[in-house]
Amino acid sequence: MTELHGNLSGIRDSHIKQIEELYQYPVGSDEFLPPDLARILAGHSAAINREISIYISRGGDVLDITVGYLDNVSLAELSLRRSRERLSMVRCIHTHPGGSAHLSDVDLTALKTLRLDAMCALGVDGEGRVTGVTAAFLGERVDGVPQPWLTPVFALDDLPQEEWLHQIAVSDQAVLRGEEREMDRPERALLVSIDSQKSLDELEALCESAGAQVVGRHLQAKTRPDTATYVGSGKAGELALEAQALEADILVTDDELTAMQTSRLEELVGIPVVDRTTLILDIFAQNAITSEGKLQVELAQLNYRASHLKGQGLVMSRLLGGIGVRGPGESKLEMDRRYIRERINQLKSELRKMERQRAIRRKGRERNAVPVVALVGYTNTGKSTLLNRLSGADVLVKNQLFATLDAVNRKVDLPDGDSFVLVDTVGFINKLPTDLIEAFHSTLEEAALADMLVIVSDAASPEHMAQRAVVDEVLAKLGAQHQPRIEVLNKCDIAPPASVYSLPGAICVSAQAGEGLDKLLAEIARLLRVRERPYKLFVPFKDYSLLNDLRQQGRILEEEHQEQGTLVTVMLESAALGRLNAKYGELQTDVPADADA
Repeated sequence: MTELHGNLSGIRDSHIKQIEELYQYPVGSDEFLPPDLARILAGHSAAINREISIYISRGGDVLDITVGYLDNVSLAELSLRRSRERLSMVRCIHTHPGGSAHLSDVDLTALKTLRLDAMCALGVDGEGRVTGVTAAFLGERVDGVPQPWLTPVFALDDLPQEEWLHQIAVSDQAVLRGEEREMDRPERALLVSIDSQKSLDELEALCESAGAQVVGRHLQAKTRPDTATYVGSGKAGELALEAQALEADILVTDDELTAMQTSRLEELVGIPVVDRTTLILDIFAQNAITSEGKLQVELAQLNYRASHLKGQGLVMSRLLGGIGVRGPGESKLEMDRRYIRERINQLKSELRKMERQRAIRRKGRERNAVPVVALVGYTNTGKSTLLNRLSGADVLVKNQLFATLDAVNRKVDLPDGDSFVLVDTVGFINKLPTDLIEAFHSTLEEAALADMLVIVSDAASPEHMAQRAVVDEVLAKLGAQHQPRIEVLNKCDIAPPASVYSLPGAICVSAQAGEGLDKLLAEIARLLRVRERPYKLFVPFKDYSLLNDLRQQGRILEEEHQEQGTLVTVMLESAALGRLNAKYGELQTDVPADADA
């Protein structure tokens, strides 16, 4: 005989055995609920003053009997569950001690969560009599979620047995048809953060850029992530219930998780877990256009996944794809570490070849004395629109995060007849994954090696100062702190007045409307005219590599060979001097008195 489940404390063993005998109760194929079975359930429920739930298959077998409320009992696994998209082929009949036959929100949530054929409630009075019966069935989908259809309350002897059994078949087909219509629907994402509402807002924007639909968000007040589950086991339990009620496909965390955190959180929540790093990598995989961009994305994904092989968990089981499994593809996710290492080495080799080709092109620009100006800034600040306005190009512009991944170079002519190369770079973001910085080094170095930086901020964003601080952090990681800079506040035409004056010395523009661009071009021209200055440097013989760098990054005017080394007069741009100082330590320079003449 199958055991009784749930809250059995305080119930006599003899009473437990009587309830367990219901596992053998014969339910006819033409009966939704035998009236005698309902009366027996009501009598037991009144005697112990607790809910009793009985789960019946379409074949009439009693699969499980549980004591306690639906929101606080552990339900046994239902073996007849076919798939997440179909009904379970199981109906639940449960009692409501106290007399009410009306279904609660908990009842309806259980109906949707378990994809039950039906949820039926028996009102039971203090004498153990059935006061009424009502039922709910799943129907058509709204926003991807099957919605419950409730019956009126019936007297026990008036139950429309055949109609309710027929309704199960109708519901099954309705849910299936809805699923067919929803096959291409976006993944439904439930978000959780331990940071702030602002960080959650950005996470939601990232999800939307990845093509997901955000159906819920949670902020867990914690000073640091829980080492085992990120949010703590209690919060994970709450998220599991909400994920089920909202029909969420994935849980997205606002921070990078360890393999253990991912695995444990998936176990508790019951759906795949995607962290912020995986989400950003997915966006990059969708937006990479050039061969180099695609190689860089794959390299970043493999580097990240190599350290998370043990924690793929439910993500590994999503054979149909989705966030976190784009890019290299599902087959690559199952590669062993040896193969991953081999593929990583191959990708690095291919990227080095492309980097050498870019270096050759850069040398050509240097020989032709064409300065390079890099557009940098937070993602979605309008850099691509600004590039189009200044150069007359037609670079694709999208109102989403990381729409531009590959460095785009365009020539811009100045009013005085000079010209420069304007480079649009990948946007920065808070918590930018280290793997991405490393993988996109060859692209991001365009900013590090540029002669000048134009740092673009979104004046219309209330977070633009915090975003500006993130840009400085990333530039420091790239070694791009020494070039001349121009601060630009974009979208000034729609920004609050206070934001326009938030960055002293910044040039206010509207790339969309074409406002303020003449002033920006004039400032670029001014800084380009004064970017090169003469310096005298003594280069000891032991630092002969410095001499080679001086020849590559500047113009040597004079060399005087001395006993201990070489005294060099060289024309250097300030950005080049900054790079040399970063590499060799602060260089001793002597600028002639007529240098500014």
